[in-house]
Amino acid sequence: MSGMQRISPAVSLTGQVTSMIRAAIVSGEMKPNEHYSSVGIAEKLGVSRTPVREALQLLEKEGILTVEKNRGVRVTQISLNDIVEVFQIRLILEPPAAGRAVLNATPADIERLEELYVDLVKAAEGGQARPTLEADKAFHLYFLGLADNAKLGSIVGELRNLVLTHGQITIPHARTSMDLADDRNELMEAIRKHNAEGAVRAMHGHVLRTARMLVQSVCARTPGLEAECYLGRLNHLQI
Repeated sequence: MSGMQRISPAVSLTGQVTSMIRAAIVSGEMKPNEHYSSVGIAEKLGVSRTPVREALQLLEKEGILTVEKNRGVRVTQISLNDIVEVFQIRLILEPPAAGRAVLNATPADIERLEELYVDLVKAAEGGQARPTLEADKAFHLYFLGLADNAKLGSIVGELRNLVLTHGQITIPHARTSMDLADDRNELMEAIRKHNAEGAVRAMHGHVLRTARMLVQSVCARTPGLEAECYLGRLNHLQI
C-alpha cells in the first residue's frame, strides 16, 4: 500500500482515511479478496485505529469492503451484473434530476459550474485518469446538488464510488481524459441556456455512454463474457 501516504490530523480525520483507502483500492494497491488489517492500515497512515475502523465501517456500508471477524477486511469484488444495476439506477435518477437542477440554477451556480468545468478540462489536458475523474466527480455532484435533494446526491455519490473504487473506469481503457471532458460539453451548453430538456438528454447520454464503455471494456478483458446481453439491459432505459 505504497500509495497510502502518512497524513496529518485535520478536522475530518475519518474522511481523510476513507479517501486514502479508496485511492489505494482504485490504484490496485489493495486488491480484491486479499485480507488487510486495520492495524496495518493505521500504521501506514500514521493514525490511531479509531478513524481507520470508522472509515472501514463507512466503506463496508457502501459495499466496497467486507469486514471479517478475526481476519481483517477485504476488498469486495464487484461483478458486471452489479455494474449494470448501478447504471440502471443512475439512468432512472439522474436525467430528471439534471432537468430540475438547471431550473434551480442561479447565476452564481452557473458561474461555479463554469469554474468546475474549467478545472475538469485542465485536469483532462494533463492526461491522467485520477485527477480527471476527481474533477468530473466534483462537477457532477455539484450540478446534481442543485436539484435540491440531499438524499439523491448521497445515493449518486455512493453509486459512483461503488464502481470507481473497484477500479472500473473508462480511462484509459475505453476513452482518453479529454474524451471524458468533451462528453460534458452538451450538458454545459444546456446549463448556460437554462435548457432543462437539453440537460435531461445530455445527462442521460453521458451516463449511458459511460455504462456502455464500461461493459464493453470489462467484457473485452474477460474471456467468456458477452457484452450484448448486458447492454440490452441498459438500452431499454433509453429516452
